Parts: sequence; structure tokens; C-alpha cells
Amino acid sequence: MKRVHAWISGRVQGVFYRASTHSEAVRLGLKGWVRNLPDGRVELVAEGPGEAVDALIAWCRQGPPAARVDGIEAVEEPVTGEFQDFSVRY
Repeated sequence: MKRVHAWISGRVQGVFYRASTHSEAVRLGLKGWVRNLPDGRVELVAEGPGEAVDALIAWCRQGPPAARVDGIEAVEEPVTGEFQDFSVRY
């Protein structure tokens, strides 16, 4: 099991980045959340099998078609098991 806390910068708000990330995380069987930040970045926390977490981060480097990802800062954290599902936070 693995947990990653990540911040994605670029044109990632107003382009369905959160919704697409949610769909991808659910498809991969991950738990956690994704949200927009006031500074224009997207933040996420994802927990699950290591390969699935890595696959989500790889997907986040491109995102949905309308997005332009300039960078990702991802930090591995201790797994907590606190999440029941993957949600979009507002």
C-alpha cells in the first residue's frame, strides 16, 4: 500500500481536471480526495496499491485533454487508511 500527496500546477482548473482525476482514481481502485486550490493548482491525496498510485500520478502528468500540466510535486506519506472512497472536495 502507498499514499501520495500531490500538487499539480498549470492550466488545471476549469478543464474538468478534478472530475477526470476522480474518475481515474475510482477506475484504479484508489481512495482519497482531489480539490482545487485558491492559487490555481489542484491538490490530491491518494492511497491504495503502489502500482495504482503510481499510475494515477503518471496520468496526472497529462490530465484530461483540455489541461496543460506544468508540474507536479508529489510526496509519499505514511498510509493511514482513513478514506472510504475517492471524493472531490470543494
